Amino acid sequence: MSRSVFMAGSAVALVLLTLPGAGLAQTPRPTPPASTPAPAQTPPTPYRAPRPAAAPAPASRTPQFPLPYDERRGVFTFAIGLERSLPAVVQVTTLGSSRGPTTGENEPKPLQSGSGVIIDARQGIIVTNNHVVDGGTKFTVDMTDGRLFDATLVGVDKATDVAVLKIEAPNLSQVEIVDSDTLRTGDLAFAVGYPLGLDQTLTMGVISGLGRSGLGDAVEDYIQTDAAVNSGNSGGPLLDSRGRLIGINTSILSGGSDPLGMGATGGNDGIAFAVPTRILMFVVGQIREHGEVTRGKIGAVMGSLTATRARAFGLGIVRGAVVEDVTPGSPAEAAGLQKNDIITRIQNRPVANAGSVQATIGIAPPGTRLPIVYLRDNHEHTTALTVATVEPVRVAVGKTAIEAFGAQFQALAPVETPKDDAAPQTGVLVVSVQGGSDAAQHKLAAGDIVTKVGERDVTDLAGLAAALEADQGMTTLTVKRGEETVEINVGE
Repeated sequence: MSRSVFMAGSAVALVLLTLPGAGLAQTPRPTPPASTPAPAQTPPTPYRAPRPAAAPAPASRTPQFPLPYDERRGVFTFAIGLERSLPAVVQVTTLGSSRGPTTGENEPKPLQSGSGVIIDARQGIIVTNNHVVDGGTKFTVDMTDGRLFDATLVGVDKATDVAVLKIEAPNLSQVEIVDSDTLRTGDLAFAVGYPLGLDQTLTMGVISGLGRSGLGDAVEDYIQTDAAVNSGNSGGPLLDSRGRLIGINTSILSGGSDPLGMGATGGNDGIAFAVPTRILMFVVGQIREHGEVTRGKIGAVMGSLTATRARAFGLGIVRGAVVEDVTPGSPAEAAGLQKNDIITRIQNRPVANAGSVQATIGIAPPGTRLPIVYLRDNHEHTTALTVATVEPVRVAVGKTAIEAFGAQFQALAPVETPKDDAAPQTGVLVVSVQGGSDAAQHKLAAGDIVTKVGERDVTDLAGLAAALEADQGMTTLTVKRGEETVEINVGE
């Protein structure tokens, strides 16, 4: 900022120096006395370029967007815009039954706390994170003016880690909301919340990146910022320099830490993520109207384009989403998509990876028509598909993949050089797990190899599909994870 101010000051000084009359004064020629005879010939006047029109004095010009300067105190500050939003930032405390040994007391105890922000003062609507309210039976909201209210949980969306609370209270403030699609990397950003047991805290940084994904959720299009965010900031707002809401802080990337509020081993390393208002407001609207989020599907299993896969496809790009499989009769099949197509744009938005596609589909109500740009055999094609209503099925079987419990399964790739003394590896590979799904909640992870369903051995996709269809209700999956074997219960 100081550099910008210095340059602005230099520009003003330059204008002052170039104003008419600001240079050295020219001494006027003396008027000859009347008695002195005029010279016989007047020498020709040398050519002078016409002077430019005089610029108005800088003091008379008011910049359209003046620097945030408090003239009375003589300091630069963003307080003017931010102070309007700070009263709308609240502390959320979740109470419930203790997860440890019971003491015999029935009164709910505090489980965790986080932050939230009021987006509708008239209705008392507060937005926070799902992991802040997870497991709670009672919720309280602390205001900056010292008031304390009980809150009602309206609904949650695990895929985006968003929760909506409601309080009945007079004289509330609300934050102004701006479209996150207007953001640019390098914009100033301010995180507000109640970190590490402190009172309301404001930190400043910049927008470090946009469209971040690959963090494990099904609907991913995060804002990345280096504003200091720590445990307790969960659910608090990310504001722009005018105090307007651009996202909800939800997780950090830190050595040895989990998402905010999920672990206490990590600290702020300058990498934090927020759910942008583009996704947030869709989710909140669905929760307020229906109590849950209704999403559509396109019937395609997506994977991310990596440098290795790009070389295998003979491509000169490393950004895109690979169609891994297409479900028969799905919108993706009707649109003409095939296995190994590379989606590069969806709904006129660039696709960075599979998360980009999931983010767009995740906020597209059923019936929405999405234009698609994709590559096939290094040639660009366009199509459009219509998002379909999700049909609740236990197992969706595609040509080369299976989806069940929110996880995608594919056959194991053959080992090119097996060891002579090693038994051939059998089972089915877990390719991806959708955030908030039944599989995710029970800790099934991408890279796991399913070897048994219940008591039935699984050696291929057909065997997995048959075992899952036959084993209704809760299902126990035996999976190989590295050198260990674990059992995971799904479908409860």
